[in-house]
Amino acid sequence: MILYTCMPLDRVMEGWENGPGPLLEIEQAGMTMLLSPVSPGVGRLVRLVSAPLDAYLNPGYSPGSLIYFANREGRGESGAAQWSENAREMANGRAEVPLWDTNR
Repeated sequence: MILYTCMPLDRVMEGWENGPGPLLEIEQAGMTMLLSPVSPGVGRLVRLVSAPLDAYLNPGYSPGSLIYFANREGRGESGAAQWSENAREMANGRAEVPLWDTNR
C-alpha cells in the first residue's frame, strides 16, 4: 500500500498499534455477530459471522448498525427484537420516545 499525504507519518499512524477495541461475539435470532461495545447491552455491528443468507441483504444488519442484545433488566437477549425498531429510529435521529422508560 502506498500512502500519499502532506501530514507527518507519525500523526497519520497515531494509534495504529492499538488496533480495534474488544469485540463481542453475540448469538441472536439464529445469527452470530461480532459487535464493538458502545454501552451495556448495546453494540455496533462489525460483521456477521454466521447468518441466514437473507440477513446479509437486510440493511438493519449492515456494518455500523446498532444492535441491542440485552433486555431492559440487562439479562439475556429477549428484549433485542422488541427494541430494534427504536434503535433504528434513534440511530437515524427520528425517535420520538425514549428507548427506556426512565419513570420505572
